[in-house]
Amino acid sequence: MTERSLLVPLYVHPGAEPGPWERLVRAAPALRGVVLNAADGPGPRPDPSFRAVAARLRAAGAPLLGYVDTAYGRRPLRDAVADLRRHRRWYGVDGVFYDRAAAEAELLPRYRRLALVSRTLGARTVVLNPGTHPDPGYAEVADLLVTFEGPWEAYRSAGIPAWTSDHLPTRFCHLVYGVPQERAGLVARTAGRRGAAVHCAVPGNGENPWRTAP
Repeated sequence: MTERSLLVPLYVHPGAEPGPWERLVRAAPALRGVVLNAADGPGPRPDPSFRAVAARLRAAGAPLLGYVDTAYGRRPLRDAVADLRRHRRWYGVDGVFYDRAAAEAELLPRYRRLALVSRTLGARTVVLNPGTHPDPGYAEVADLLVTFEGPWEAYRSAGIPAWTSDHLPTRFCHLVYGVPQERAGLVARTAGRRGAAVHCAVPGNGENPWRTAP
């Protein structure tokens, strides 16, 4: 496993289930980022438990990404930007994880503007998660592009378009859930062979598979 090869979306409250968060604090040197998601975003007010764990992760050297839903380009940009502002102010995130990102070429200008505003607000890392291979132009917008999010069974046979080889592997991430424990290392190797230097493999399934640390 290469240094800083894990991007972890951990969608569980640290007050209710502290164990996975403790594991991330210990694993900080291997983390490309930890996605903070208090309530499908930053929530309506600061959460003391998330503030505490964010401070510990920062102290351990883990980059923090604030979760923001873009509803495949349908959400107003001002709302997405407001979420990022809250994440920055309340939890001190280093960057942003734009979930449910669009994949179509016609929405590229919208995401270019969103990325520009995000960096102006202090986001050092802009992650876009369409969960699939989008139009190649999105690779020029994001610092890190999630080109697969799905179950292990689908990942085993997933394809890769030729255009991805025009970019460094550090620009791509694969998020895989429903992974048997003995296959976690295989996910890392498969991601590397498919040109993605960043990944996450968790055993969870269901509506929220991202309840456990890898």
